[in-house]
Amino acid sequence: MSGVTTTAQQTVDSGARRPPFARLLRHWRMSRKLSQLELAMVSEISQRHLSFLELGRAKPSRDMVLRLGDALELPLRGQNALLGAAGFAPHFRESALDADAMKPVLGALRLMLRHHEPNPAVVIDRCWNLLMVNDAMQRVFGLLGDAEAIWAAVCGDGPRNLFKVLFHPQGTRSAVANWDVVAPVMLSRTRREAEAEQNQDLLDLLDDVLAYPGIPEDWRHAPLLAEDHPPVIPLELAHGGQRISLFSVISTFGTPGDITTDELRVESFFPADEGTANLLQFLAAQAGEAH
Repeated sequence: MSGVTTTAQQTVDSGARRPPFARLLRHWRMSRKLSQLELAMVSEISQRHLSFLELGRAKPSRDMVLRLGDALELPLRGQNALLGAAGFAPHFRESALDADAMKPVLGALRLMLRHHEPNPAVVIDRCWNLLMVNDAMQRVFGLLGDAEAIWAAVCGDGPRNLFKVLFHPQGTRSAVANWDVVAPVMLSRTRREAEAEQNQDLLDLLDDVLAYPGIPEDWRHAPLLAEDHPPVIPLELAHGGQRISLFSVISTFGTPGDITTDELRVESFFPADEGTANLLQFLAAQAGEAH
């Protein structure tokens, strides 16, 4: 029956023949778990027109692509990709953090890190690459061993990556007292974020980390948090007789107009108990005396 084409095969062939924009639009809508009617209503267009866009029977204007990208809540990088698939130039630029246009952003980041003392804080990008740290984070890291040697063993000459250093056997993994609790949660949340944003770089990072020695095979499909989990799950660090318990808050920029700003994350750590608060105060005071 080689001359018979099944309905499933027709669907696959039809999808393959769709223009890049049509395929990408449908992919994002499905990943957001929206019906055509729901997306049409949010975008303030007719369902018929949206259907034609997804089938490749209509071509979108530049404004329409941006409207759909906003309705789908795509990250700025994803909106640029949608524009490119429709044949348009990127709308959002990606500036270096030290560019002149980024001076207000850089100033705000420095202020946030400084004001969070004596508690640790870092600035990372969408793939957990470490961009900035405050002195308190340097002091905490110093409690775990030779920081420079740890970074060299984990990341070599590449970017210093906070996710890698937490999971790598030569990183800080051995210092995390509640590793079996924290690690699966971090993996699960990061995979959800990577899949929601279609962030291939982050998915590749997850694959690299999951291939490290000592990482359980079943963590590749780390379960979601149980319903009875506490409000926060602290990171418990124990090394050389010292014990630190920290939980973190992630901050992002509101209404960013640049890809770099859109992907910046400020992770601020707070003491989860009085002993940690006292130790962080002591380390800060000790560092002040040394200067």
